[in-house]
Amino acid sequence: MNRKEEQDRKDFDLILEAYRYKGIAKRRRGIRMRLLHKGIVMSEKKISRLMKKFHLVCPIRKTNPYRRMMKAIRSSNYAQNLLDRHFEDYGPGYVLLTDITYFYFSQKRVKAYLSVIKDAYTKQILSWVLSLSIEEDFVLETLHLLFENHKDRIHTDALIHSDQGAHYTSIQFIELLKDKKIRQSMSRRGNCWDNAPQESFFGHMKDEIGEYFQNIETFEEVKKIIDEYMDYYNNERYQYKLAKLSPNEFYQYYQTGDYPLKEYIEEPVTIKEKIEKIKNKYGQDFSKTEGILSSSRSRSI
Repeated sequence: MNRKEEQDRKDFDLILEAYRYKGIAKRRRGIRMRLLHKGIVMSEKKISRLMKKFHLVCPIRKTNPYRRMMKAIRSSNYAQNLLDRHFEDYGPGYVLLTDITYFYFSQKRVKAYLSVIKDAYTKQILSWVLSLSIEEDFVLETLHLLFENHKDRIHTDALIHSDQGAHYTSIQFIELLKDKKIRQSMSRRGNCWDNAPQESFFGHMKDEIGEYFQNIETFEEVKKIIDEYMDYYNNERYQYKLAKLSPNEFYQYYQTGDYPLKEYIEEPVTIKEKIEKIKNKYGQDFSKTEGILSSSRSRSI
């Protein structure tokens, strides 16, 4: 072995040590910076030459899946804000709210993404899907589950409202809404108040169960907690604005007119009157297609 070959081998040993440091593979720039922190100056050109010579392959940086997805489906498919914050002006099954949030688990090293669809009037969570991926499939699945489990209660004139996120401007999502005959409404850019009830739900949810994720290691455990919370929220999380009922109880109250707490407290007159007003105006005929959300204050698509 000549002197040049011997020096190349010594230098490559330094490169290999830097490459393997902490068990995290590095590219040539990372190797150079690691060597510099050890007081060794070596050019990227030399590092590349020696890596090629001794067949050390740099890891190829994977594209962030969310950024890739954003780029792939980025469009100008923004819907008008038809809802205009009139969340409770219509009965159950008319206005659906949707959004995405995330939860850290496994010592904050992993994210689980949650897609939810909520009835704006009854506050019921009608559909939810938890995913380890931010790809749009889990958002589409949320919509599929909505119709699989609640098709009979979704009005033919229903509207789904979201922010302007890439999931909701994607061609797949828009086409699925058309297939389900659901109209689309979107918040104005950067205006969280346009979907405030959904934002509020996520905020309360994280306040109430966020601490449970601190010691959770597996996705299955996260899913179990989320599913249990949804059951609790729909059936046992009572809300003052829902006549002190849970969302599911309030839906039944709307349908039957029978207030379940009447033996203990007086039936709230203002809520009862509002229910009667809405039922008289829109009824419960789920075959209507009169465009009730297309008034002068809510522009038609």
